[in-house]
Amino acid sequence: QAQLVESGGGLVQTGDSLRLSCAASGRTFSNYNGGWFRQAPGKEREFVAGITWSSGYAYYADSVKGRFTISRDNAKNTVYLQMNSLKPEDTAVYYCAAGNVASRAAMLYRYWGQGTQVTVSS
Repeated sequence: QAQLVESGGGLVQTGDSLRLSCAASGRTFSNYNGGWFRQAPGKEREFVAGITWSSGYAYYADSVKGRFTISRDNAKNTVYLQMNSLKPEDTAVYYCAAGNVASRAAMLYRYWGQGTQVTVSS
């Protein structure tokens, strides 16, 4: 059974940084594209960042561009999300996902983690 497990969330202040990790187990995800999504209370899940496993091409939502960096370590079967200059509006549950298609659409991702809470206080 393939599994994705996120870690690294927490409570921080405005302007702080956090690094989220997403470790895959159960199968090799070297042929899958990775993505990070987030969902705030009362809002729909939204795309944050994506990365192709083969070339490492990264793409971002406009709201996080320049502040967040997605990366991956194929040898460790892990995807990271470095979040800098955090704002209160970044508060959400963050989910990692893996799928065959590099996309901003959540429905195209096949595997999902359980989520990790990120709270940014003002």
